Order: sequence, then structure tokens, then C-alpha cells
Amino acid sequence: MTGRPVRAGRGAGQASAGELLELVRSRRAVTRGALQQATGLSRATVGQRLDRLFRAGWLREGAGGPVDSPLGGRPSITLEFDDEHAVVLAADLDTRHARAAVLSLSGEILAEHSGTLVVDDGPDLVLGELGRWFGELLEKAGRGAESVCGVGLAVPGPVDTETGRVVQPPIMPGWDGYDIRSRLARALTEHTGAAEVPVLVDNDANLMAYGEQRTGYPDCSAFVLVKVSTGIGAGVVVDGAVFRGIDGGAGDIGHIRVPEGAQTLCRCGSYGCLAAVASGGAVARRLAETGVRAASGSDVRDLLASGHPEAVGLAREAGRRVGDVLATVVTLLNPGVLMIAGDLAGTPFLTGVRELLYQRALPRSTAHLDVVTSRLGERSGLVGAGAMVVEHLYAPERVEERLRALGV
Repeated sequence: MTGRPVRAGRGAGQASAGELLELVRSRRAVTRGALQQATGLSRATVGQRLDRLFRAGWLREGAGGPVDSPLGGRPSITLEFDDEHAVVLAADLDTRHARAAVLSLSGEILAEHSGTLVVDDGPDLVLGELGRWFGELLEKAGRGAESVCGVGLAVPGPVDTETGRVVQPPIMPGWDGYDIRSRLARALTEHTGAAEVPVLVDNDANLMAYGEQRTGYPDCSAFVLVKVSTGIGAGVVVDGAVFRGIDGGAGDIGHIRVPEGAQTLCRCGSYGCLAAVASGGAVARRLAETGVRAASGSDVRDLLASGHPEAVGLAREAGRRVGDVLATVVTLLNPGVLMIAGDLAGTPFLTGVRELLYQRALPRSTAHLDVVTSRLGERSGLVGAGAMVVEHLYAPERVEERLRALGV
């Protein structure tokens, strides 16, 4: 996981240990000499600050690099972020299913579990069960509770990231304003004995977009992911950071009103929402009305995988409706990549999206646009949640706080 740029505004020679770590993590400076050049610090000061990072166990020495001097000499010793000194726990909740994992600090999944977990059962039960899953996964990964440095959680609703609470979620009854962070931290302690660690929460589409952009499209400065499952949501990554709006509501395209849904009641309580006529849940409802057994987006996914003709037709129709809305999104944001993910993210739905998107959007907006499907698949939310935790914990200013707390 690469880090964010070292923030400007500090005078030469003022870079902190956290900013040195950021330079190493981003691979922009990986030798002591390169760190001196990048920061203006003296050799002795670089050595002192690196020593703190080594004592914390966050840096290690790698192989020798090339000899920069034409006069020869010993190769420079490279520095590496030690991604083995801790692990991150991550979970991705859908309406009727969840996935959880133990990840290394570089994003490698060390142990993983998926199973039925119904958000309608309420936060206390669901988060308690996640705590149990985490305990089993740590044992499976061979890591102790003391190695956990943080937890990331993706949820299918809008999130106030300052508090970690969901805000009026249309498809998460009983979760509005609930203290997710405290409950999940308590559940982790109950099932693992782990000390309290930071718990970060964000919308699932946001974290899916973050995970996909970082791993597959790091050079794309405007990236949009649309998740179409039981509901519909979008995640937007601009210049490497998730765009959330002023209070976490950005990307909630499932509740844009569309003419086709004027008479259809959405779970949010309004009529005419895109999600009410084009989500996996909407397709499942229409299939059920014809006698096909389908109750959720995951059921539709299974039918599509088997080539069920009516499911294929309805998925393509849903794709056209979503594509019509995405023409406006693409015109507004001018992304380089538009990724379709979730239960409906297959050929029929994608075909429908492309039909209307290219028909309705200006050619200027789509000339350099790639319309693709997920690379990480069902793991994208986990990868994004893990990356969110790592970027939070190893941000330069937080590194300083954590080093002081460790007494180094």
C-alpha cells in the first residue's frame, strides 16, 4: 500500500519521523541519502528519526541498492516498511451476507471467511458475530490478538466518517446513529482478548472504489465505482482520496429519481428511486412476481450465472436504466475509469449500461473512459477497508502520536 504525499509547508530540515516513513512507504525515498535529499535533514538527524522507526518495528533494511557515485563504493542499504509487524482486521457487510479477513499491512489477505449475516437482525447481533469471526480468523492466520493494529468495516449505507455512525441508511433498519465503533471494539475484545484498537467505518461502495483504484488503477485521477447489489451506490476516488461530500452522502445514486419508477416505492420511503427499479433487489422482486425463486441481489447473481433467460433480460434492462443515470455522472465527473461491481456486474447488465451511457453522454465525456468490471471481485471492500486503516494509522501526524505512546 503506497502512502500519501508528504505534506508541504514544513521548512527544510523539519520533516518528522512520520514524514520519513511516508517517503519510504511511497517508495519516493528508500535510502538514507535519498531521505536527506528529499527533506534537507542532516545525516545525523535522519539517523535519529529512523532509529525511532526501527525501534517501533515499522522499518527494516532491505537489499543494497545501486551505487550512485561514479567512483564506486558500497551500495546503499535500502529501507522498507515492515508490513509484518502488525495485521489489520476488515469486514464487508452486505444486506444478507458478510465477508471478513485478516490482512497484512500491504493488503495481502492472510485468512478469510464469508457467510450469512443479515443486517436486518440489528447492529448488536451482527457486530457481535463479526467479533467471533475475527477471533477464529486470527487463530487461522496464526496471529495473536496483540498484533491487531486496527479494524476497518464497510457497510451498505451512508456513513459519517468522523463518528463512524451510519446516517439514515435506507437498507439498514435499526442502525441509524448506532455506535458501531464501540460495539465492534468490545466484540473484538470479548472474543480475542485484544486491547482496544481504532475501528474505522465507511460506506461499502467507497471502500470498494478505494481498494480497486489503489490496486488496479493507481494512476487514474478520477475513478468511479458503481455497486449494484440489493441496492445501488457509487464510490468516487479523486486524486487518490475518497470523495465523500460534506457529511458522507456523496455517491448515493440509488436514490436519484427516474421516470420509470414514479409509481414504485423505494425502501427509503420515496417513490421513483433508481434502486427501486434497477437494483438487484428490484430485479429479484420482478422475478419473484413471475414465480422464480429470488429474494435478493445474490439470488439474481446465481440465476445470471446459470444463464436464466428472464434474469438475463431483466438485468440488461436494469443496466440501461442505470446507464441513463451514469451518463450524467460521467458528464459531471469526467472519470477515466467507470467500474461496475456487485451482484449484477456481468455481461447482460454491463451491455445495458453501455447502450444508454454512450447514447446519452457527450462524446467528449466518454472519449477516454474505460467501462470495466471489478478486478478484485468480492474482496474489493476488504482490501479498501484494510487500506483505509493503514493510511489512517501511518499518516505522518499519527505516526508521531503513536511513537510517543510507545515511548520511542
